[in-house]
Amino acid sequence: MKIYKAIKDDHDIQRDLIEKISKTSGDSEERNQLWKELKKELEVHAVAEERYFYAPLIDTDEMQEDARHGIAEHHEMDELIKELDQTDMSSPHWKATMDKLGETVLHHLEDEEEEFFEKAKDIYSQKDAETLAKNYEDSMKEYRGSWPEGIPGNE
Repeated sequence: MKIYKAIKDDHDIQRDLIEKISKTSGDSEERNQLWKELKKELEVHAVAEERYFYAPLIDTDEMQEDARHGIAEHHEMDELIKELDQTDMSSPHWKATMDKLGETVLHHLEDEEEEFFEKAKDIYSQKDAETLAKNYEDSMKEYRGSWPEGIPGNE
């Protein structure tokens, strides 16, 4: 497997969770559970993706700007996650902020899948893309198992 497929598989999980949350209301058990799952997926994905997709690209002239843009979007998502955690789930503000997070995430996924992956294919060799995928998947497994304490920055 190559890094692009590994990341896309996780993107599909994120899309599914965002869609499911959009169909919930109030401070329900379902919304709480889905929010916890989405938050976990976004946090572990951002750390692994920054390490095994973006970090190697920062050193390239062709993708430095794109890599920085992708990382900046992760930080924007982090801020929205913090805001959601501090907001009553039954409030209209929670729903509005969740909608904004959903839009931000979907925009980010589209940037990567439709633009960044194609550019990265000109930089990463097939072997590099496979090695990055293995490292990414290993990290995702480790981070999912140790979330939230095991995530860098969450200690």
